[in-house]
Amino acid sequence: MLRHHGSRRGTGHAAWTVVVEGTDVLLVDSGYPGDAEALVASVTSTGRSLDDVVAVLVTHAHVDHVGGLAALADHVPVLSSQGEAAHLRREFLEQVGPATLATRLWRPRVARWTVGVLRSGGLRDVRLPRAAGVEIGERLDLPGRPVAVATPGHTSGHVAWHFPDDGVVASGDALVTAHPTSTRTGPQLLEEMFHHDPAAAEASLAALRGLDADRLFPGHGPPVRWAPPR
Repeated sequence: MLRHHGSRRGTGHAAWTVVVEGTDVLLVDSGYPGDAEALVASVTSTGRSLDDVVAVLVTHAHVDHVGGLAALADHVPVLSSQGEAAHLRREFLEQVGPATLATRLWRPRVARWTVGVLRSGGLRDVRLPRAAGVEIGERLDLPGRPVAVATPGHTSGHVAWHFPDDGVVASGDALVTAHPTSTRTGPQLLEEMFHHDPAAAEASLAALRGLDADRLFPGHGPPVRWAPPR
């Protein structure tokens, strides 16, 4: 069972995925620090508890995707790509900076989104020393049998998580379906200022299009049925 969950705390529907298989729970991402209560509720709504979480898969190391992990016990494994695991450990940091945001705060949508980020704990320094890397393309022995798909661009080690048996791809910020800074709805790239390498983010769409998946669980916005052009 895969369920897409999110919070509407003014942060652009920061979203995560809960996968339940038997008594085990797997999380993909976790929202902002201020989303911890919603994260717990999304797990308990399946009839399981945080004690049943066997691992967390992370698409990338930004605080709106890992902030809720403070609700979990320290022994729960946190997994991403090799490069993004280093990002999670804060061996380096790739994210939009205050100077870039400052030049765009005149835009009402950006200003409102920034306020929402502040209210949700978006300035906290969340580092995860226990983060470990997995091999791209390896099918993991975890609920849903996920596979890491390299989708660099938003960050250099960004990954999407493909669940082949369910036809689902949890795309993180490689592809979203809504964001407060955008007037568009439906599958789309975040605007360039959010990407470490915009050209690579554009190129990574080919990896998503090549997957056997008809449901998109994005990092921001609602899930959608998805028939990407081949």
